[in-house]
Amino acid sequence: MSTTQGPGKGRRRRSNVRPRRDVPRWPASVSVEAPASSANLGPGFDALALALDLWLRVTVTPLDAGAESLQVEGEGADEIGLDAGNRFLIGLEHGLEEFGLDPPVMRIEMTNAIPLARGLGSSAAASVAGLRAAEALAGERLSDERLLELATAIEGHPDNASAALFGGFVITSERPARFDPPSSLVAALFIPDVALRTARMRDLLPANVSHADAAHNVGRTAMVVAALTSGARLDLLAAMSDDRLHEPYRVAHFPQLPELVRAARDAGALGAALSGAGSTVIALTDDETVARRAADAMTGAAAGLDLNGRALVVRPVGHGARLVDAAGSVTTT
Repeated sequence: MSTTQGPGKGRRRRSNVRPRRDVPRWPASVSVEAPASSANLGPGFDALALALDLWLRVTVTPLDAGAESLQVEGEGADEIGLDAGNRFLIGLEHGLEEFGLDPPVMRIEMTNAIPLARGLGSSAAASVAGLRAAEALAGERLSDERLLELATAIEGHPDNASAALFGGFVITSERPARFDPPSSLVAALFIPDVALRTARMRDLLPANVSHADAAHNVGRTAMVVAALTSGARLDLLAAMSDDRLHEPYRVAHFPQLPELVRAARDAGALGAALSGAGSTVIALTDDETVARRAADAMTGAAAGLDLNGRALVVRPVGHGARLVDAAGSVTTT
């Protein structure tokens, strides 16, 4: 657990969206949660994402006086601070500006189960949680379209943000399409100790690709979509492991990836791929026993590659960021 205090200096303010207005009374506190997510799912680069049952939970308590403070438990406890890079605070400030409000002095308490810089959408979850907290503080709602616009502006791309907002399996575009994932779906995750920053991993990608590679990925992406929207042909998830647009280039910075994918597939996973920009590898199956076997197989392969990490088995989750009460019960969907 870590605790930081201070005024949060250095966070960037946007220009006013609405004229400023006074708030006669802030809520005593608000609590929100947002899920992890896995983007791309192999060939669906920047187009597909799946929400996962790992959560960032945040309680915001406005203060009448005193210094702003942040307490973090779990993942990132020693890394998350009251600074310009705190995506939760950025989301909160962007959301409040939509309502013409300045942020109050706050006590912020985070419990985070989403590893940072591991390709599991930790920054998107934080941005979206901040936007949901802003709605709760203002006592107003934004449209789903506006929430996604704001989250995408913060994140730079809509895939993880869409999954964090809406839950389930999301095909991202100007108007995202969301689907309930198959109820039998299980994800095995191998989470290396090494962090891979999204910006660095994007720098590895070429500016142009061949028509042949683009056409290859269109077909494989269609197979992944067919598997996850119908549930009847989960065998098509094998297409997850056949990407030509980003994974071959990212292997230069994460050379263990092919062996981890092979280990998961050999253990029975239907498909496996780099999760987002990595370093997590995600394997999908329709059987929890197979998922645990795939997780163990990736752990064993990683050990042979001198790659430290840990494995988790999780389910996709059908709902996105939402307001909860202090006991964790849903108050707003």
